[in-house]
Amino acid sequence: MPDPLSESHKRLLLGLWLLLYLIPYYLLFHGPGRPPAGAGAALLLLFLAAALGSALSGRRAAYFWTFVQILISGVVSVAYGYVYLSFGVSYFIGRIRRRRAFSVLYTLHLLLFFGAVNYCTLTQHAFFLAQFPFVILTLIGAILIPFNTYFRYKRIELQKLLVEANRRIAELVIQEERQRISRDLHDTLGQKLSLIGLKSELADKLIENKPAKAQLEIREVQTVARSTLKEVQELVSKMRGTTVREEVAHVRRILGAAEIEFQCEDEACLSEVSPLIQNVLSMCIKEAVTNVVRHSGASRCRLRMEHRSAETVVTVEDNGGGGRQPWGQGNGLIGMKERLDFVNGKVEIDSGRGTTVRMTVPHIIKQDPHVFKHQKG
Repeated sequence: MPDPLSESHKRLLLGLWLLLYLIPYYLLFHGPGRPPAGAGAALLLLFLAAALGSALSGRRAAYFWTFVQILISGVVSVAYGYVYLSFGVSYFIGRIRRRRAFSVLYTLHLLLFFGAVNYCTLTQHAFFLAQFPFVILTLIGAILIPFNTYFRYKRIELQKLLVEANRRIAELVIQEERQRISRDLHDTLGQKLSLIGLKSELADKLIENKPAKAQLEIREVQTVARSTLKEVQELVSKMRGTTVREEVAHVRRILGAAEIEFQCEDEACLSEVSPLIQNVLSMCIKEAVTNVVRHSGASRCRLRMEHRSAETVVTVEDNGGGGRQPWGQGNGLIGMKERLDFVNGKVEIDSGRGTTVRMTVPHIIKQDPHVFKHQKG
């Protein structure tokens, strides 16, 4: 069963286990009135082998070796009054991922532990009674350690799944952008190339009889060709992901050229945001600022960024008259909503005094099981 713990944690656990396994050997050979020390040493060696088996084996074998550890821990507790092997058993029970197997082994371990404690108490085991306060601590550990370990491993697995889900979502975003660009190329570039072809043919027919009109058609062809080239360059540039920092620099130039005062707050706070979210926010910031330049008539624009514990919030504010021309009448808001919906985000528009566009994106992106099922298929 693979262990997702870091190397430092593994070294710490190894040291604790060595201490846990070495102390009983000292007690075996120095404590009076116990069963033969050789038998106890053999049990401890078998327990160590079972622990290694639980750590290195696959799922079914790990169940078996953990069960062996439970039995040996119970025998050593009853025969020698040494209950601290329960700590190691509790940890390996917590590593079990299947809920039913976890419940069965956890219950069995607690039953044997309680039985050993009651037996040693009733038989007045001297060594056991001398360490009774530590026995209570071991009992608490036997109850809590399996759950603590179980949920820690679950959290690590969920984090790995989250990273994988975000990676696959990023791939879907790229695929969606490529499909959108192909549609734009088909709808826009194809139409304009057809227009260029028609006007070129018309100019060719008019060049002898009406040269002035033919020259006019050729100039229109040149204008359409230049605008088409510009659109192609914009479409190609959108295929590369953009960071928020890059988009802020671009926004600063655009607003400067439009003679709009620009303020940016906490630009560096989004440096740890994933590339997927940064790319989505960058495109939305571009759309919001373009609307400020074209429609608001503002003299000042402010960009605020907040990186909270559960979400990222980006706000674009202006002091113009954008409220007189609602966002809903154009495609800007629709495009922003589509992009933010893909990452479970949302956009809010406040068109009171000036216009405030607030974009919120959660850090945990929920995956659509139907989409991923289709992708796997």
